Amino acid sequence: MIYGYARVSSKDQKLDRQIIELKKFGVNENRIYVDKQSGKDFDRTNYKILRSKLQKGDLLVIKSIDRLGRNYDMIIEEWAHITKTVNCDIVVLDMNLLDTRSENKNLVGKFISDIVLQILSFVAENERANIKQRQAEGIKIAKEKGVAFGRPKIKLTNKFLMIFEQYSKNEINITDALNKTGLKRSTFYKYYKKYKKN
Repeated sequence: MIYGYARVSSKDQKLDRQIIELKKFGVNENRIYVDKQSGKDFDRTNYKILRSKLQKGDLLVIKSIDRLGRNYDMIIEEWAHITKTVNCDIVVLDMNLLDTRSENKNLVGKFISDIVLQILSFVAENERANIKQRQAEGIKIAKEKGVAFGRPKIKLTNKFLMIFEQYSKNEINITDALNKTGLKRSTFYKYYKKYKKN
């Protein structure tokens, strides 16, 4: 049985290109599993379903190694589980050398495949670390320039204070207070506690 796996990191990203490539290879659309989740680990809903279906002799096709995951050690471990424990083959479309099917199972082919996998897995994780570092540096620079992050703080106007006062005296219930302030329950209580302290 031939299975395909496609992944993007967020819900607003498109899977189309990966799915087209998997279909071109010959993967049936009903056997393509997709996730819109980070590749930091393998705790992904549809990947876990796919993994449970893989049996000896099956073939897993992916567009590129970073679609499988982005954690170096985990990719190596997962690759070994699929190819050695389950005895499935894997084909990585963007890298011809990463093809474990029988014609590549001679000693040199396997050796090259293992080396390439290690290098690409390292590159995938390294890129993820670089992205995080660049994000952290960008946030630091933005903060130094006075850019505020997170939700803006609510200014407690006289209207808010009057509603807190009415709620405090049981003149209105929590539902009325939420409707009048437009706040969520947790946010209301957060600011109400501050009001009570003053």
